[in-house]
Amino acid sequence: EPFRHLRENSHFVFEAHAAIVALLARLVKREYFGPVSVASNEECAMQKISPFLWFNDQAEEAAEYYVSIFTNSRIVNVSRFPSTTPGYAGRPGHAMSVTFELDGLEVQALNGGPSFSFTEAISLFVHAETQPEIDDLWAKLSAGGRESQCGWLQDKFGLSWQITPSVLEQLLSDPDPARAGRVMQAMLAMSKIDIALLRAAADTEKPSDSE
Repeated sequence: EPFRHLRENSHFVFEAHAAIVALLARLVKREYFGPVSVASNEECAMQKISPFLWFNDQAEEAAEYYVSIFTNSRIVNVSRFPSTTPGYAGRPGHAMSVTFELDGLEVQALNGGPSFSFTEAISLFVHAETQPEIDDLWAKLSAGGRESQCGWLQDKFGLSWQITPSVLEQLLSDPDPARAGRVMQAMLAMSKIDIALLRAAADTEKPSDSE
């Protein structure tokens, strides 16, 4: 029964729902509260659409981890559960929601409990221009997580990322279908994207391609 766990933890789901409503209200009015605020409201331009990430109870840890990886990133605000919140009575001051920026992109994170988890159906797509940048991001984001295929990985919090060079789209859009096809086959065999191997695949003509 897919929603049995929601009924069994209805009090927690109610608290998470209330937290979401409160967060959205603050986003509209730009009236953040809480003992921790790294950036003032005046410094933050309103972003019309923001990714909203639901964590069990690791939102603050995840946000701090992500901003340590990407440049032009920061924690904007942390709002905390009241000490009377069910499930958090023994952990006063535990983060309820976190607003942070990744390379200028505003992201919302919520500690909503264990009812929902991330899947590969949604991921954060990162444009990486060079192989050293791919290698660096891949090593940091996959640490403690899981490598997948075609530039996809899951980090240690279960969130999926795509680390993809711009040249991949260019090669896959080559007007020569044989070149584009060889690049596709090379990519499908990769976990982390290797730009040199993609270029080599594009430039290496197979006998069947010329027939």
